[in-house]
This record gives sequence, C-alpha cells and structure tokens, in this order.
Amino acid sequence: MTNARVPLPPAEAMHRSRVLVVGDVMLDRYWFGAVDRISPEAPVPVVRVTREEDRLGGAANVAVNSQALEAQVTLLTVVGDDEPATRLEELLASRQIRAVLRRDPALKTIVKLRVIGRSQQLLRVDFENTPDHEVLNQMFASFEEQLSQHDVVVFSDYGKGGLAHIPQMIQRARAAGLPVLVDPKGSDYARYAGASALTPNRSELALITGPWRDEAHLTELAQNLRRELRLQALLLTRSEEGMTLFDDAGAHHVPAEAREVFDVTGAGDTVIATLASLLGTGMPLAQAVPWANHAASLVVGKFGTASISHAELLE
Repeated sequence: MTNARVPLPPAEAMHRSRVLVVGDVMLDRYWFGAVDRISPEAPVPVVRVTREEDRLGGAANVAVNSQALEAQVTLLTVVGDDEPATRLEELLASRQIRAVLRRDPALKTIVKLRVIGRSQQLLRVDFENTPDHEVLNQMFASFEEQLSQHDVVVFSDYGKGGLAHIPQMIQRARAAGLPVLVDPKGSDYARYAGASALTPNRSELALITGPWRDEAHLTELAQNLRRELRLQALLLTRSEEGMTLFDDAGAHHVPAEAREVFDVTGAGDTVIATLASLLGTGMPLAQAVPWANHAASLVVGKFGTASISHAELLE
C-alpha cells in the first residue's frame, strides 16, 4: 500500500456503487442565536434564537456522506413515531436517500439539540430511549431482503440499541459475498466477528486492547484483535495523527493532511462512508484508505455534521 492516491473513480462509476447503511440514526438539531446578556435567574448566557437548522446524524450522516460521493444509498433503521422521525424522512428524501424505516410508537427518535451562540456550542440536550426487540426483529427481516440489491454493507453503531442482531446480520451479509464495514462502539467487539473491517478511533480501540507503549506494541495489539475477530482489516483513525491500516500485509500508516480543524463531529462517518462508496466500485480497501483520509481532512474544516461531495474530493 502506498500513501499516493490512485485515481478517484468518476461520478458515473461511483453512481453504480450501491451502499446499504444500517444503524442508529439521530436528528442533529441546531439553534443559532445571539448572546447579549447573562440571565438574572442563573449565571448562564441568554441565547436569543435567530435561526434553526436540522441535519441528519448518526447512521443517517454516513448515508449522507455516501450519497454526496454519488453512491446509491439505502438506510435501514428504527425510529419513533414522532415529529423528529417525520423530519428525518423529509431530509432523507431531499438527499435522494432511500429509507427503510421501522417505526416504534414506544420509541423516541434520537434528537441531539445543540444551542450555538457566538460560533460556540453552549449546550447540548439529548432526547432518546431504547427500541424494543419486536421492532428489531422486523428490521432483521428487512435487512435480509436488501442484501441482494447492494454491493457493500456499513454498520454504524452508536450504542443506542438499533443493532441488537448485528452478529447474525454480519454473518448473512458475508455469506452473500458482500464486504462489511463496521464503525464500532462499546466494549464487546466479539459481536463484530467476521466483518471485513472495523474503523475504531484511538479511544475506542484502547478500550478493547488497553493502552499501547509505542507503535510496535500498537501493531501487536491491533493484529491480535484482528485475528481474534477474523477481520480482513482494522483501520485505526487517529485524528491529527492520520490513520493506520492493519491487514495481512502488515501495518501501513497514512499521515494526516495538515488543515485547520474547525469541527471533528462526524469525521468518522465520512471515513467509513468514503471507504464503502469506493469498495462498491470494486476498489480494494488499501487503495480506498488514502481517499478516506483525504475526505476526513476536508470535512473537519466544516461546522457540525457535514459531508464532502465527489467534486470536492476530486479537487
């Protein structure tokens, strides 16, 4: 593997890439306002809201990032039967992302409300609960129906309960001959066994392997985990240190591209979405990694959950 990027497939080739995204979705809601005074009730700023904006978050942001690269995307998830779910559907439709949504009346669609004043996040309020297993069973049946219509599967796990059946899902997808990428969460990586690749960040990997002393120790820990879980590859995203791919060929590091970092929110979504979109065109994972690294360097220069278009990546 080399750090030099092979040519990016043209938009027409990317459009033939069919990506199935499965996981926990959320509505990222932003309230922007002016801060002119401190509240007389408590020592907190008073924000006079002047603008509201809704964005697709979680697994839906992975779908947005793949669609921005011209891939054909289907999003499979569980939501509530509420206003945020309806808003999610509207936003997905506006991005031409096909949505297979299972509605659970007992579920609150996850909303992350961020209050922004003077270009800074002042407060975040989360609304959520956990889906019941009946809805998750319906989701598994829908997943099996979708496999034959896609080239690659992405699991975006935010630990919110939407991927209770992920071991069986990975098994079915691999049996169908599809590459499976997983953005992992939590301390039980055994549930991801048999996937093609995992894309943890430094803190997520350290939670599983423990801390490493140096690069040699990191390689030993990562390769041991990869063999234990029967993964073809493990891609460690390392923020300002770039990313490192561990596979049968060894460990290969791709340094970060020097840029002003404005917001790292959703950068991991951009990485896995770029990998999936390129794998769907037939590009090998090792050749897709430098492009994913480049996409991440671009998206951290944007505010909030954002995406990179095929044209931006090409530039």
